Amino acid sequence: MEDTLQKGKLIYFATSNINKFEEVKLTLTEYEISVAIINAKTLEIQADELEEIARAAVMYAFKAQKLPIIVEDAGLFVKSLNNFPGPYSSFVLRTIGNKGVLKLMEGVKDRRAEFLSAVAFCAPDTQPLSFNGVVEGNISFEERGKHGFGFDPIFIPREGDGRTFGEMEMEEKNKLSHRARAIRQFARWYKSEM
Repeated sequence: MEDTLQKGKLIYFATSNINKFEEVKLTLTEYEISVAIINAKTLEIQADELEEIARAAVMYAFKAQKLPIIVEDAGLFVKSLNNFPGPYSSFVLRTIGNKGVLKLMEGVKDRRAEFLSAVAFCAPDTQPLSFNGVVEGNISFEERGKHGFGFDPIFIPREGDGRTFGEMEMEEKNKLSHRARAIRQFARWYKSEM
């Protein structure tokens, strides 16, 4: 493992969400970057910007672990709801879920939304950096699909074929998703700098 660390090919993803880890692992495989999940405690501050939340979390995790580490924070931003739930997406998902968001959208014609992702990275001898990804789309009228997690069953990416992320296999979702886009930005930087 020491050789892998010396070559800058192994990073750690601090998350308790195995679904996120699997998506990140699949994307990083494209760049021949190995990733391991680490159950490191992260600090989740309350802030309006995902990037600020991710940076605070990665600095907290790095101080505890002293390893090359990434943290990802994502949010669903619904235009007609003034970008709610945004950075509070995790809380909203836990409390009212997809059905609650659909209830808020009853009778709303403007169903535009964006999924945003902020990936923050920190390693020895580097300052924390962040990388962002976004995918535009619409909120569906009902939950559709059994794949993915979180808001996937109610989000229809504009660049897709009309299916929700919840109706797509992980490989299909990763071609379009906000998380994959942020991770690809990180991976390109990582391969060129580390």
